[in-house]
This record gives sequence, structure tokens and C-alpha cells, in this order.
Amino acid sequence: MNLTKFNQLNRCEHFSCPDRSVSYLYILLYVCSAAVVLLTVCGNLLVIISVIHFKQLHTPTNMLVLSLAVSDFFAGIFVMPPMLIWTIESCWIFGTVFCTIYWFIGGIFTISIYTIALIAVDRYLALSNPFLYMNVVSVKMTCVVMFFDWCVVVGYTIAVLYFNGNFTSSVMCPGECFIFLNEVWTIIDFVYSFIFPCFVIIILYTLVFVIAKKHATAIRELNNHTRPKAYKITSHSMKSERKAAKVLGILVSVFLLCLLPYFIYSFLDSIIELQTKAFQNVSILFCLNSAINPVIYALFYPWFRKCIKIIVTLQVFHIDSALINVLS
Repeated sequence: MNLTKFNQLNRCEHFSCPDRSVSYLYILLYVCSAAVVLLTVCGNLLVIISVIHFKQLHTPTNMLVLSLAVSDFFAGIFVMPPMLIWTIESCWIFGTVFCTIYWFIGGIFTISIYTIALIAVDRYLALSNPFLYMNVVSVKMTCVVMFFDWCVVVGYTIAVLYFNGNFTSSVMCPGECFIFLNEVWTIIDFVYSFIFPCFVIIILYTLVFVIAKKHATAIRELNNHTRPKAYKITSHSMKSERKAAKVLGILVSVFLLCLLPYFIYSFLDSIIELQTKAFQNVSILFCLNSAINPVIYALFYPWFRKCIKIIVTLQVFHIDSALINVLS
């Protein structure tokens, strides 16, 4: 999550938590919030169990999906509940210390953006040079890259909070929870959290769809000039890669749609002061992406639906259940 600079004096002036009377709408908001959090946590937990448990799913691409699910799972536990409560109550009720912890965990949530970028790199390599991809890219190498990625994000988040004094001083107005970055760190953070990863994602996925279009043309030509058996083998491989690129393209597109309002707000707020409520709304939209991702998997990945059935019916506890063919 991007760490946004706010005008502390203007935000703190005359602020007080509003009185909240219990109403049906108030209860409904909490019920809906609980449902969203439950969907996020349970949905991503199912993805995590599926990829870890079933050996057939131990592929480089699925390791990146696993990393994304883990970050979404933590967002569902540590980021979404306080954010939703803050929005409903129109007041931060968790204190100064947890405010810093909240932004630290929210900063680590940036791993989602870089995981999406790595997925774009993975799909580009798989489609542009499949032979090199099969020989070089492995599950072990992908796990090493993921670990390095997580370390960089955690280190960066600690650096942002430390060099802006947010570990040693109060960072919030009474009833609010904002951290304050100096001008240099505001620019660095905007480039790190948005400009660079989005540039990588957009450029690589543009290339991916160009390559996928060429593959579609190649399949049609094979259909006209080669023997049926050879065509069947070649086209199946090409179609599999194209389908994977298409599904992950949907994942990336939804992610960018949820991400864009948040960073547009962040950029505008660095120029003109905007309302706190608007920040909370775009932050919720950003976090909702964590709940949407498992739904996308369920809609477009038959293997995920099969895994859910096996897990829910407790077949996952049977001997050799990890060897079940979930891709057929």
C-alpha cells in the first residue's frame, strides 16, 4: 500500500470522533465488512492450500500465484479489518502504536504489485521463448526470486518508516491514522510503489498479447498445412500458454483497476488537500482486490474448483491426496 503524505496541521485541526448511534445500516455495514474479510481470508487460504498441497500445481507460475495469495491473505487479516472499521466509525480507535504497525503491514502489501509484475515477466518469458523458459525457469529459482522480493519490500517499508521518524514519534492525529513523508520520500515512494511496477506490467502484457496473437495465426496456418496429429500436439501447447496468459491478463487488469484510483488520489493529494473519506474509499477498493482474486481463480481455473471440492470434502487428508490429478 502506498504511504501517502498528508497535511498534518489541517487534518488534525478541530478533529473529533463523531457520535455513532446503532442503526440497521450501521449493523449492515459491519456484516458486509465481515463477509468481505471472511471471503478474502478463506478464499486466499484455499489457494494457498491448493498450491502447496497438490504436487501437480508446483509450477513456477503457480508459485507466483501462491505469493500473491499469501500477501492477500495477510491483507485480509491485518489490513482490511482496521481499514473497514476506521471507515465505518469515521475514527481511528486502535491507538498510535497500532497505527504504525498498520502502516508497516500495509507497506508490505506492496508485494502484491511486484508479484503481479513478476507474473507478467513469467508469462512474457513463457510465450516469447518457451524452450528457454522450460530449461531455465524452475520452481526453486522462482521461490528464490519470491524470497528476495519479499525481503526487498520489507526492507524498503522499514526504511520509509524509519527515515521519516514514524518509529520514534507520534504519527497520527487524535482519531486519525496517517503517516507523513518528506518531499523526497514522497517522490521515491510514488515511483517505487506505482510508476515502476505498473510500467513493467503494462509493457510486458502488451508484448504478451502481441505474441499470443501471433501464436493464434501460427495455429491457423498449422491447421491448413500440417498433419492432424502434429497440429494437435503443437496447438494444444500454444493454446495452453495463451489461455494462461488470458486468465492472468484478467487478473492483472482487475488489479490495475483497483489500484489506479488509490494512486490517482495519492498523486492529487500531494498537490491539493483532499478529504480523508475519499482516501478511505479508494483504500478499500485497493484492498477489495484481495477478495476478488480467488473469485477470478474459481471462475477461470478448473483446477482450483476441483481443489476446493477436495479440500471442502476433507479428501485432502487422505493418503496420497497430494498426487491427485487436479488438472484433468
